[in-house]
Amino acid sequence: MTSPLYAIGDIHGQLDMLENALHLIEQDGGPDARVVFLGDYVDRGPNSSGVLNLLIEGQRAGRNWIMVKGNHDRMMARFVQEGEIADKHLPIMLNWLHPRLGGVETLASYGVEVSDDDRIFQVIQRACAAVPPAHIDFVNALPLYHREGDLLFVHAGIRPGIPLEQQAEDDLVWIRHEFLQETGPHPWLVVHGHTPCDRAEHCGNRINLDAGAGYGRSLAVAVFEGRDCWLLTRTGRVPLTPNPL
Repeated sequence: MTSPLYAIGDIHGQLDMLENALHLIEQDGGPDARVVFLGDYVDRGPNSSGVLNLLIEGQRAGRNWIMVKGNHDRMMARFVQEGEIADKHLPIMLNWLHPRLGGVETLASYGVEVSDDDRIFQVIQRACAAVPPAHIDFVNALPLYHREGDLLFVHAGIRPGIPLEQQAEDDLVWIRHEFLQETGPHPWLVVHGHTPCDRAEHCGNRINLDAGAGYGRSLAVAVFEGRDCWLLTRTGRVPLTPNPL
């Protein structure tokens, strides 16, 4: 019998949702269940610092958890560590402190308030003083993907036709159109987040588990046995099957 493997979509600072997701997983698979987290632990939601604390504590306790890096996690770490205000993949009018990105909410969870009168260098200084180095070290050390059998777990997706070892980090944490529009098979069933949808969806060659927790919708929790997939709900497993063409 295939050992179940669980996956959690983009959390975006929603600590209460994360705790509920872990409870559902423990009910289904026990306290030692293997869990893959798909990145974007921070931004938009109210408690990014609490989410990182929980993940770091779980890692230190030896929980069977694998966390991959998301673009929002990278933006947060680069802002604090390098003073980088805007990733090159963002439109020119956006930066990490823009309301659409959620950096202000992340900093607030560390006790750093941002006002319209602040200069960027002042915010960076306060962020450096408030964000624990352990949180930045944790984000920097996150792998970009996890491969297991026929499954590939990655935050954003992959560039079609490129061997896995040659995939660029920017694509693994940022890609959208080239990956989402690909209808042909990949070498693996790709399980990803990054692009929010109304609910988790199975597209045949990929599964999107970003159900919009960062916008106050739900946090998707899935369980895999081989390529078979179910969503976990309060009433148990619900099959997640490919969308009809």
